[in-house]
Amino acid sequence: MERHGSWLRSQVAAPPVELKDQEPPAIVESGEHRQSENHEETPGTVAPSASCQLPGPFSSLDSSIETLKKKAQELIENINESRQKDHALMTNFRDSLKMKVSDLTEKLEERMYQVYSHHSKIIQERLQEFTQKMAKINHLEMELKQVCQTVETVYKDLCVQSEVPTCEEQNYKDGEC
Repeated sequence: MERHGSWLRSQVAAPPVELKDQEPPAIVESGEHRQSENHEETPGTVAPSASCQLPGPFSSLDSSIETLKKKAQELIENINESRQKDHALMTNFRDSLKMKVSDLTEKLEERMYQVYSHHSKIIQERLQEFTQKMAKINHLEMELKQVCQTVETVYKDLCVQSEVPTCEEQNYKDGEC
């Protein structure tokens, strides 16, 4: 916040300027002639550095200076007012932008949670299907093991029976002896 308000502090401030103690610059206006820079003070005249207005072209110069000072002060005040308005405008814009960004963020967050919820349902359905298929595979594996054991048992029985002579074979062998 400090960096945003720093430009407002740079308002133009014009201290009142006293030009009466200085020698006025030579300004030539229509109908007036430049006075000589070498003044001779006479007992009845006052030096230019005095705080009273001089008759002649200097009185209009003093009024011109005063007018310029007033205009400069008005310009400075206008600039400062303009800066204050700009600052208020920027503050309102910033606040408005913050509100809009906050609203958009809330909407985005809400939409994001909707998408998460939708994906969670899909994932849950697929996990349930996977679990069911794995259970079926386990069941089929157990059945296959039982079938293998049964086949193994039948095979062993067949092998054993082929080694053991049947009754007829036994009688035949007995008759030969």
